[in-house]
Amino acid sequence: MSTTLAACVQLQGSSDVERNLQVTERLVRRAAQAGARLIATPEATTYLGPHDRKIKLAEPVDGPTHRRLADLAAELGIWLLVGSVAERAEGDPARCHNTSLLFDPEGRLAASYRKMHLFDVDIPGGVRFQESATCAPGDTPVVVDTPLGVLGLSICYDLRFPELYRTLVDRGAQLLAVPSAFTLMTGKDHWHALLRARAIETQCYVLAPAQFGAHDDAGLRHSYGHSVIIDPWGVVIGQCSDGEGICLAELDPERVAAVRRAMPLAAHRRI
Repeated sequence: MSTTLAACVQLQGSSDVERNLQVTERLVRRAAQAGARLIATPEATTYLGPHDRKIKLAEPVDGPTHRRLADLAAELGIWLLVGSVAERAEGDPARCHNTSLLFDPEGRLAASYRKMHLFDVDIPGGVRFQESATCAPGDTPVVVDTPLGVLGLSICYDLRFPELYRTLVDRGAQLLAVPSAFTLMTGKDHWHALLRARAIETQCYVLAPAQFGAHDDAGLRHSYGHSVIIDPWGVVIGQCSDGEGICLAELDPERVAAVRRAMPLAAHRRI
């Protein structure tokens, strides 16, 4: 495998699905024009707004909104990770799945992953959120073998559970995706620390596209942003500033191999 240019897309999502899609398409095209072959978008790419409407808008993985993004991957000849969408939950009309979709350069669905750890928190004076009220959790870790390396999938709050990432690496992961909509309050203190820790302990590249800014859900959500790409030594090699945009970085599979040879954590594990 040779080096690959990867990109993270940073969005300021809303409840306007068409607007979200248009911005996503514009930024994905910009990244592809810059040479990126793997492009990742944040959690809640297609919709970030009131939860009751999210349930009504939920589609199966082959629904029309998702096919539009698959067609974009095929048109540009890229691997496109749609960080997450609302996937209809069969048999549970009150909830949906928070699901990542990975499309290959022919627009085929190469993998999907349903978020396992749901964001149910009540921080005094801060964030209060119950994702499980509208989302049903997944139960299966997912890795997918691509020409760019073995990619392990996760979403946002999963980041706080290192055992998931150990499982992904045990299954061969060399790259980890963490599409997110980290809140401003938690993000400013924890986002970079957790992402760098996951990169260092797994010796993987980490791609973390994020939502940014205030969203139009009655003032309840404000996302931290700062989308990043981190190398297997824990060094930030690409980062977005404020606002919508992209960041780019080269991924080199030999860098993963070199870090793992120099510090063979897998061989040193005792538990």
